Amino acid sequence: MDWCDVLIVGAGHGGAQAAMALRQRKFAGTVAMIGEEPELPYERPPLSKDYLAGDKSFERILIRPPAFWPDRAITVLTGERVARVDPDAHTVTTDTGTTIGYGRLIWAAGGHARRLTCAGHDLAGVHSVRSRADVDRMMAELPTTTRVAVIGGGYIGLEAAAVLAGLGKHVTVLEAQDRVLARVAGEALSRFYEAEHRARGVDIRLNTVVDCIEEQAGRATGVRLATGEIVPAEMVIVGIGIVPAVAPLLMAGAEGGDGVAVDAHGRTSLADIWAIGDCALHANPFADGLPIRLESVQNANDMATTVVTAMTGTPEPYHSVPWFWSHQYDLKLQTVGLSAGHDSAVLRGDPTARSFSIVYLRQSRVIALDCVNAVRDYVQGRALVVAGASPDRAMLADTAISLKDMAAATRATA
Repeated sequence: MDWCDVLIVGAGHGGAQAAMALRQRKFAGTVAMIGEEPELPYERPPLSKDYLAGDKSFERILIRPPAFWPDRAITVLTGERVARVDPDAHTVTTDTGTTIGYGRLIWAAGGHARRLTCAGHDLAGVHSVRSRADVDRMMAELPTTTRVAVIGGGYIGLEAAAVLAGLGKHVTVLEAQDRVLARVAGEALSRFYEAEHRARGVDIRLNTVVDCIEEQAGRATGVRLATGEIVPAEMVIVGIGIVPAVAPLLMAGAEGGDGVAVDAHGRTSLADIWAIGDCALHANPFADGLPIRLESVQNANDMATTVVTAMTGTPEPYHSVPWFWSHQYDLKLQTVGLSAGHDSAVLRGDPTARSFSIVYLRQSRVIALDCVNAVRDYVQGRALVVAGASPDRAMLADTAISLKDMAAATRATA
């Protein structure tokens, strides 16, 4: 292939959704996706959950069956990484030297796992959880692994810790901040998950700084802390975030930094180039209009739809409520909205019953909910976030009053 009407760089959730949406909207031109990995588009969230646990085969996490793509005349080029973009010539060049021209380009390249920079970061036995290949390598080492050190107490690290603890491994989580999930949740939820992990034998270490990875014969044998203590481990998992994969766009002159900047329709500052998903830096209405990147399936899919509607003549600005989920043990956490910047929180339900919600407010308005084994609150709470509702705090805490009724009352008084 040397030319494509719409070329999509990235074959993850966002790229796949963009390709599907083009065909759903009867776009008749040529469509192609370029993906770094050798696989067809697949779901990433199960990598740290069902796939790592062995509960789902890879075939079950494919976004669509293999025949789907050719049946809809969508070309999928696997195992190719775009190294250069020429916006004037409307071409991309891959690291194998292949050059492809495009009419319009959708950049959905996501990001790469952030690596440690300390000594030993590249040893055998040190892993990220970003791709199928990453997790396959981990699974191959599990039979000879007794102790696991997880660096980073975010969702990925805690999900992997939960799976590995369930497989009988001795797991230590090393978190630099004073609580887990510090970037994405309030303190009450952090303390709840710390207690849940500890109750299952996971050693949670907070305010812990990593010095280096210890080695023997080229393999990791443990993690040396800044205090000099060594945490023994045959496997080290690094979950410290991602680096957005936008270097070719920035080198081509696109505006951005920590991601590539896009407008309300997903357009970059370069002609005929859009960006979506983890790598797209956008002004989000649920973050007070501040420019942020959202690393979620919801964001990738909804931004893809926004871009495709703009391309096909019915533009609508991006205005989707952020939502996320995490499975750890028998706990299903569902989040709606963005809790960053909240100035108060209301507990709804009883954490000891392992079914509760935390409602986050800013200036008395609901901005987000974290719902643990509380699907009804998650579903009904969305309307409160959308409306920026200001319910009575005592009502919010009263589980006998449904959030649906509060949302209805908010609409009635608006």
